[in-house]
Amino acid sequence: MKGRKQDSKGHQHSRVLILVDESNVGSSVRTAGRGLDWLKLREFLAGPNTGRELIEMVVYAGLPPAIPAWQEERDKKNKFMYWLRSNGFMVVTKDGAPAEEGHYKANVDVMMAIDALELSVEMLPDVVILVTGDADFAYLAIKLRRRGIRVEVASVAANLGNTLRSAANAVIDLAPLFRTFDIMKVQDLPAATSPRPQQRRRRLRFRPPASQTV
Repeated sequence: MKGRKQDSKGHQHSRVLILVDESNVGSSVRTAGRGLDWLKLREFLAGPNTGRELIEMVVYAGLPPAIPAWQEERDKKNKFMYWLRSNGFMVVTKDGAPAEEGHYKANVDVMMAIDALELSVEMLPDVVILVTGDADFAYLAIKLRRRGIRVEVASVAANLGNTLRSAANAVIDLAPLFRTFDIMKVQDLPAATSPRPQQRRRRLRFRPPASQTV
């Protein structure tokens, strides 16, 4: 078992594992009219000034389908994934599948939930931060807490599901951080009807078996 790091005064730092639902947090920050600054986000959640030791920050992202019609968007997304990896983020991707015209679905919720449980055993974090507002992760939060792990959810109030809010030990409001990000250019702002394909995610719910109670 790895010991906690100590500062110059001998204070122990909590070991933190951060799991990011890229589609969810990306949607939240675009709604605020800002571009997501990934380095600032990492610093805000587990930088030196937080008194915490970051184990890993894992980003889960869906990729556009591997077909000619989506190749340009796929190349752009892969370039962004390369940038994340080059800057110390761990990245987990899943190929999407075509949905209705102009959209695709790439559900990474199950991958993120399974990894959260496995990594909590392998990496032994004191704290797991779920960067998502998706209420489907409420049962995951409860499962982690049953293992003695503190669970914090990082999101904005408008996108945070009530069941996830109540399942976590604490909520980190990202709204103040978002306001420090650069304002998006007009052509990048979300529109009611976007001319560009947007990712559409199929939602899966994590529920306890009927024989279990919380």
